[in-house]
Amino acid sequence: MAPELIRIVSRSSPMALAQVERVRAELAALHPDIRTEVVPVTTSGDKWMGDLAQLGGKGAFTKEVDQALLDGRADLAVHCLKDIPADRPLPEGCTFGAYLKRDDVRDALIDPGGRRLDELPEGTRVGTSSVRRIAQLAASHPHLECVPMRGNANRRLEKMAAGDADVLLLALSGLERIGRRDVVTDILAPEAMCPPIGAGILALQCRADDEGTLDAVSGLGHHDTWREASAERMFLHVLQGHCNSPVAGYARSERSGDLSLRACVFTPDGKRVLNAQEWAGPLDPTTLGMSVAVALLRQGARELIDGIPH
Repeated sequence: MAPELIRIVSRSSPMALAQVERVRAELAALHPDIRTEVVPVTTSGDKWMGDLAQLGGKGAFTKEVDQALLDGRADLAVHCLKDIPADRPLPEGCTFGAYLKRDDVRDALIDPGGRRLDELPEGTRVGTSSVRRIAQLAASHPHLECVPMRGNANRRLEKMAAGDADVLLLALSGLERIGRRDVVTDILAPEAMCPPIGAGILALQCRADDEGTLDAVSGLGHHDTWREASAERMFLHVLQGHCNSPVAGYARSERSGDLSLRACVFTPDGKRVLNAQEWAGPLDPTTLGMSVAVALLRQGARELIDGIPH
C-alpha cells in the first residue's frame, strides 16, 4: 500500500536540499496523493574541514544519513552516487530504490577572468582537493598548481573570492542544482577530465523491508542511468578503489542501446595513466564493469591503487 507520508532525510547544505527538492517534485508529479517532509541531519563530513581520509573517506557524508533511515526517523535518503564508497556495501537493511535520470557528468572551470582551462598561465592556483582532478591536471596541465579546497560549492566560491585560489574546478551538475551555472567559464569534455564514478547520478536509498516507499519511488528510476550506474559501480567494486584512489570513469548509453565504459587509473602525480574502454553489445552492465576493471588490472592498476595510503 502506498504511504501517505514519505520522510526524506537530508544534510542541510544548499546542494543536498536542492537534490531533495528535485525528488519531492518528481514524487509529487508521479504520486500527487503522497506528502513529503524533510528530516535534517548534520554529518561528520559537514563539520570536518580537514582531510576526508582521516574521517574514513566519503562515508563521512553518508553515515548519519544512513542511521536516520535505519532508526526509522526517515524513509528515504537522497545520495550523490559518486559519494557512496564501492569498497563498502550499503548498510545492512538498506537498498537503492531508484536512480534518477542522470545529470551532466562534466567538470566546470570557474575563472573570474573568464578564461578557459587551456588559457590559464603558469602558476595559476586551481582550488580542488579531488585526487582525480589533481592527477589529471598534473598529466595534462603540469604548469598549473592545485591548492586544497573543501566545502560546498558556495563556500568554495567564497574562498576563491577571498584569494585562497585563482580558479576552481567543480562538478557542472552541482552548480546547476544550486542555480550557479552563470559562474562557469569552461566546461571540460569527459575525454579531457574523466568524471568520477557515479557522476551526476542521484540515488534514492530506502530500508529494504519498506515495500511501500520502494514501490512509490521505483517509478522515478531511469533505465539508462541504472545501466550506466551498474557498470560503473561494478568496475569500482572489482578494482576495490577507495576515496583516495585516482580512479575515474563513466558509462554511456547510446541510442542504439549499446553501452560503453571508459575508465582510467592514475598515479597522484599524473605520471602514469592507465586507460581502458569497452563496449557491451548484449553484455549486461555488470559484466562490462568487470571486463573494464580486469583490463586495467592487467595494465597494473592494483599496484597503483595499493601504493596510495588511505
